[in-house]
Amino acid sequence: MSRADREVERTPDGRWVVVDGRRWRAQDPQLPADVRERLLHHLGVGRHGVRAARGDDAAVAAARARVQLAKTGLGERGPTWWEQTDDERRARWEDALAALDDLP
Repeated sequence: MSRADREVERTPDGRWVVVDGRRWRAQDPQLPADVRERLLHHLGVGRHGVRAARGDDAAVAAARARVQLAKTGLGERGPTWWEQTDDERRARWEDALAALDDLP
């Protein structure tokens, strides 16, 4: 069974997922489905870009910046989503998407 096929364990408060015994911040549960989909698409593009750009430092940095923006929009990085107001949470993902959509 691949990692993607496994059920993800969550902490009781829902703020963290546990994968192979390691705790990672969970995505913001208030993300609308279409927003989550767009952010995950950008995350995939960024991760692919990191792999494809090996040896080109500028391209790797640009791809990593895309990954960072996507993960911030998802709530996995940056300020913790559970400490943000609803307006701050919405602004976080809208700002991330606006920046991501402007990238080539």
